[in-house]
Parts: sequence; C-alpha cells; structure tokens
Amino acid sequence: MSHNIYIYIFVMTAVTFLIRVLPLTLIRKKITNVTLRSFLYYVPYVTLAIMTFPAILEATGSMWSGLSALIVGVLLAYFGVSLFGVAVCSCVVVFIIELIIL
Repeated sequence: MSHNIYIYIFVMTAVTFLIRVLPLTLIRKKITNVTLRSFLYYVPYVTLAIMTFPAILEATGSMWSGLSALIVGVLLAYFGVSLFGVAVCSCVVVFIIELIIL
C-alpha cells in the first residue's frame, strides 16, 4: 500500500511538469490570435474569482452577511475606493448584519 503513494507523487509531478513545460516548448512564436490572447489574459482573474467566491459566502456566520459584504465590496471597488477601504467597509457590513441576525 505504501508503494502506491510514490506512483501518485510521480504522476502528479509529471502532470504538473508537462502543464508548465509543454507550452514553453511547443509555442515558440508570439500568439497573434486576439481571442486566444484575451482568453489567456483573463484566466488568472477567473481562477481567483472561482476560488474565492465560495469562501466569501462561507467565511461568516451566515451566508447573508457574506453576500452583503460581497455586494458592498464590489460596489465600493467599482466606484474606486481603495483596497483598504473596501476591506474595512466589508468587515463593518458583516459585523452589522451579524448583530442584526443574532
């Protein structure tokens, strides 16, 4: 049974290595396709959003306080408030909503 873990580690290493090395070795010239370039540009942002969105809703005592903080945070960020201001206001919203719910 303990030998299987080495197989898992090897497969994981090989897959990670291939994902990182194959694009560097197969694509030698600059990507000129506008659609592909825009897709590759937005991949990190979408990945970050997908990983953090569920955590925002589950990090508080109730889903509603997390959702309220998310809405306030998105609106404040849209209107150009600094990252610190967005974080503080979102925390205040969670605090107030949690006080109201309890």
